[in-house]
Amino acid sequence: MSSFDIAIIGSGPGGYVSAIRCAQLGFKTAIIEKYSTLGGTCLNVGCIPSKALLDSSHHYHDAITHFKEHGIDIPGDVKINLEQMIARKQAVVDQTCSGVKFLMDKNKITVFEGLGSFKDATHVDIAKADGTTETIEAKNIIIATGSKPASLPFIKLDKERVITSTEALKLKEIPKHLVIIGGGVIGLELGQVYLRLGAQVSVVEFLDRILPGMDGAISKEMTKILKKQGMKFYTQHKVTAVERKGKEVLVKADDKTGKNVDFTADYCLVAVGRKPYTEGLNLKAAGVKATERGQIDVNEHLQTNVSNIYAIGDVVRGAMLAHKAEEEGAMVAEILAGQKPHIDYNLIPGVVYTWPEVAAVGKTEEELKAAGVEFKAGSFPMRALGRSRASMDTDGFVKILADAKTDEVLGVHMVGARVADLIAEAVTAMEFRASAEDISRMSHAHPTYAEAVKEAALAATDNRALHV
Repeated sequence: MSSFDIAIIGSGPGGYVSAIRCAQLGFKTAIIEKYSTLGGTCLNVGCIPSKALLDSSHHYHDAITHFKEHGIDIPGDVKINLEQMIARKQAVVDQTCSGVKFLMDKNKITVFEGLGSFKDATHVDIAKADGTTETIEAKNIIIATGSKPASLPFIKLDKERVITSTEALKLKEIPKHLVIIGGGVIGLELGQVYLRLGAQVSVVEFLDRILPGMDGAISKEMTKILKKQGMKFYTQHKVTAVERKGKEVLVKADDKTGKNVDFTADYCLVAVGRKPYTEGLNLKAAGVKATERGQIDVNEHLQTNVSNIYAIGDVVRGAMLAHKAEEEGAMVAEILAGQKPHIDYNLIPGVVYTWPEVAAVGKTEEELKAAGVEFKAGSFPMRALGRSRASMDTDGFVKILADAKTDEVLGVHMVGARVADLIAEAVTAMEFRASAEDISRMSHAHPTYAEAVKEAALAATDNRALHV
């Protein structure tokens, strides 16, 4: 029987980053993955493939809408080769997953392929594809099994016409009409992919706005922008039934008045969030406690009720984000090495990779009001930037919320070109507890999108933005 200092179940961003950090710290490390490729949901059927399709569809959309204005004439019609688009996406996925395998080899991490399940608190059985089972021993075990798409109890996911995000990444045709149940990040990103490619896209959302967890100003701005692009929204609509009839899907919903509204489409994407994935782990054998939803209970050190077993990422409380899982994976490795790391969960940024992009960190205006915190707000529109006009990316804004008395930045919310990268400036500033005035006095290169951050900070400081 092979023995290890640390065994990690799951090779997504949390699991593989944790394995690397464990190996760096001198632990004999193993990682267990039930699929034939490493990388988990993020690399295989989540973050990476969806961004590849977003980029490809963005190029196509630019070619048919903006190239002429830029002075680029393309003879003949621009055509979509969906098969090639999907193939390129898969090539990106394959290359990225191969990169993780390289990192495992480089750091001398033992990789086991098969379904890992607890035999007891220090032993894991690995059921392999050939029908055999191997058991390994580990002093400490980290659960990093992630999440899977959630659904509604009355929906039958046939994965052909009634689909999840996984199937939406490999369609063989462009939908004529795609109905999306859920106005969150996943629904909007994949909705924009197919909207650009020519599909009619209808988003049905139970709550009163899209992106409900983000600042209200972001929700309002993105609704306006995506409507302008052609996406249709039906907020405050409760889906009551989804029925497939041949090549058609009928989605039934009740609006806020109780009136029935029917949607007929050729595809229905169920994007109502994700749920922790613990199936097959046999947690009971190890004595690990989990909620009815499968979420594993952990303390502030991500330690379960069994002292040598930890859990990270989507399978525990908090935002279901790859970078949050990475931070937790590294933190557990360092805790096991006797170090004292920490994570400020308030400073984990959230991003939506539509175009324009959305990014945010810290508190929303609604959260500050609910908590009774006195604050001041400063906003700056992207359309006022020379860089935005040059690139024709004039939608969006940067909004900074600062403490009314101390001027400390409490939240930053952005809509615009490349804000997924720009949000790191806000995270850095807030990590060092910067004030709005601190940011406003930093020199920002011109012309850049980042100038909007400086201008929003000026607006939050003394309402003295310069370029509006």
